[in-house]
Amino acid sequence: MSMLCYQCEETAKGEGCTIRGVCGKTDTVANLQDLLIYLLKGISVYGAKAEALGVQDEKADEFIMESLFATVTNVNFAEDDFVEFIEEAFEVRADLKDKLLAEYDGSEADLDAEVPEMATWTADSKDEIYQKSEEVGIPTTDNEDINSLRELLTYGLKGIAAYADHAYVLGEKKDEIFSFMKEALVAITDDSLTVDDLVGLVMKCGELGVDTMALLDKANTENYGHPEPTEVELGTRDNPGILVSGHDLRDLEELLEQTKGTGVDVYTHGEMLPAQSYPAFKEYDHFAGNYGGSWWKQKEEFEKFNGPILMTTNCLVPPKDSYKDRVYTTGVVGFEGMDHIGDRVNDQSKDFSSVIEHAKQCEAPEELETGTIMGGFARNAVSGVADKVVEAVKNGDISQFFVMGGCDGRHADRDYYTEFAKELPEDTVILTAGCAKYRYNKLDLGDIGGIPRVLDAGQCNDSYSLVAIAQKLAGAFDVDDINELPISYNIAWYEQKAVLVLLALLSLGVQDIHLGPKLPAFVSENVLDVLVDQFNIQPNTTVKEDMEKMLA
Repeated sequence: MSMLCYQCEETAKGEGCTIRGVCGKTDTVANLQDLLIYLLKGISVYGAKAEALGVQDEKADEFIMESLFATVTNVNFAEDDFVEFIEEAFEVRADLKDKLLAEYDGSEADLDAEVPEMATWTADSKDEIYQKSEEVGIPTTDNEDINSLRELLTYGLKGIAAYADHAYVLGEKKDEIFSFMKEALVAITDDSLTVDDLVGLVMKCGELGVDTMALLDKANTENYGHPEPTEVELGTRDNPGILVSGHDLRDLEELLEQTKGTGVDVYTHGEMLPAQSYPAFKEYDHFAGNYGGSWWKQKEEFEKFNGPILMTTNCLVPPKDSYKDRVYTTGVVGFEGMDHIGDRVNDQSKDFSSVIEHAKQCEAPEELETGTIMGGFARNAVSGVADKVVEAVKNGDISQFFVMGGCDGRHADRDYYTEFAKELPEDTVILTAGCAKYRYNKLDLGDIGGIPRVLDAGQCNDSYSLVAIAQKLAGAFDVDDINELPISYNIAWYEQKAVLVLLALLSLGVQDIHLGPKLPAFVSENVLDVLVDQFNIQPNTTVKEDMEKMLA
């Protein structure tokens, strides 16, 4: 066994990838990611001590956030990038330690005696980095439940880091979020903590997840306006184009500005589809429609796009050689041999000129489909028609809502969600967010009195909107508990942001969530029993059985 990774739903045999990741990452990259997490724990030990003495270090906080994000599934596959992250970790840790020592009541030797190895270990060469990466791995104890909860907390933190990073680039941050990242990373190293202690931290992670998604919602809407119901074109134009995938709206904004008047159109792909519904982006005439579908179809869709593709966040699939030279990465995304667009300097725009010049040399995209799909039903849009929705429920026109948010994936068992949507009674409405929607958002499911039967709130982080919608409905129906509403939850997960969405829902007290297609490999039987006892989480079975339960 040259690696162990079981952080995503598609992990090998439902147990763990041990030779190469199903996602495509090598064992070397997996091990380097484990070493980076190990060092982040060491940085957090110093950070937590420094905070207790009133010392803040935003550089260290930002580094922890971006490093956690880089280890999310399908973000960064580049070995050299992680070596650089690790080398930077030594520098960040040393600077933070110096700041701590300036306020510390004791000597450096005293401090070193207090902290674990991950706060002191260093390497003088790349060879030592690689050797250590093979030794660290996913830390385990003799207690399977402790191991399970530590990993659940780690993956929830990765979700927080991803959403916090999106907000951060738009100028929004909360010190409480940074503080919790450090608190949790330190707790994962603390052998004195019990199962109950860790369960409490996992629930706190969910609470901070809600706060982080709310912060990102604020950042997005204050910069680009509230999403509004929008018919999104699926066809293509005759101009050359650039395809933008991922989640980062600021990257999209800067690219749209730099492509004005160039004769190059900009299309969205995957989780960037919801950008089509923001008022600020509709001002750009060259902002074309959405091209393709979910992330796992990249090898077919990117091939046919003909122009360059910009990957702004996670959801990158290792590319085919036939189009690899047309894929550009930016932010924490990385892949060996791909051109990378550098970070902003002094908060100035990124320079996308190389991508634009590349596009001018390419043919227009090959058309995949025609027609439109609806989007833009985030919290503000749905709140605006809440009275109409409530009336439809009271009149019996709408019998039930089904929250079917989360992630899509490439395996055949994901057809479950398409079939589930098809089999739903015609008086039900789907509330969705995330790329899971691609399993049913192009089905002709019709509407109920003008209300579309699929209300798409946006990206996976816009699951916050689904919570806000449920709370709005609870107020309208004068109930204190959202579990009393005619809403059922059938959530699909794939990676760590979806783990955080699940924890966020649990922290809000949501009961009876169906989760699939498979349960996480890192959750032990006893931990699962806790989730079942407290929240009645249930694994997916068959469309017929699950629908009968939820309709009942």
